[in-house]
Amino acid sequence: MGKVTARTRFSAVALAAACLAMALPAAAKPLGVVELFTSQGCNSCPPADAALGRIVRQGNVVVLAYHVDYWDYLGWKDTLGSRANTERQYAYAKAFGSGQVYTPQAVVNGRSQMNGAHVGEVEAELGMLDRSGKGLAVDVSVHDTGRSYVIETGAAPRDEGEARVILVSFAPERNIPIRRGENSGHTITYWHAVTGTHTAGMWHGKPTRFEVPKTALPSDGGLAVLLQSGTVGAEGPILGAATLGGAGN
Repeated sequence: MGKVTARTRFSAVALAAACLAMALPAAAKPLGVVELFTSQGCNSCPPADAALGRIVRQGNVVVLAYHVDYWDYLGWKDTLGSRANTERQYAYAKAFGSGQVYTPQAVVNGRSQMNGAHVGEVEAELGMLDRSGKGLAVDVSVHDTGRSYVIETGAAPRDEGEARVILVSFAPERNIPIRRGENSGHTITYWHAVTGTHTAGMWHGKPTRFEVPKTALPSDGGLAVLLQSGTVGAEGPILGAATLGGAGN
């Protein structure tokens, strides 16, 4: 019988670990990113909010709901709304060549927009962008260390130059009773409502690692990472994304 040494034991452990790594599937790259601009004070928004939940439950799309504040005057102040969310929508309007905003508006991969209640159109757009090479081409991962978030990005497969690495915290699911305004008397389920954002840094087309303390963002149960070109005032295409702690995971 051969003698078992520390070296052979180490080799056996390393081999087992390698076999396990090969057996485990790689993390799937999301099909795309859907951002819904919605409001608790808008009576045409509940169908879009429900449609967003359907996409969330599919589990293969990064989904974010930005509650805007410009319908608050109708009698109900959106409990999830913020001026920052409204400003992001206006930045998309500028990028799309329009000064107009509306709810419910869905933006897919930062490239196209449509009525967020038309879930079939949103899903078709996700597939079309993916097939045409306008999907999420850059690998992105996010890991919770307990005290910080570690984000790793891959290299640009084509000629994408640079992009911001944006962290978005969100609440996976909230049931909100609406007491006034156009949706008065209804309790509506809101999915992946954005509660804060933080820019971790710039990506320049090469594999990069970022570490952000958890204190930089609200802790609401979910985190998305967006690798987005353009500027804060005129958002561009989203090149890569990842999510952590969402309702569909």
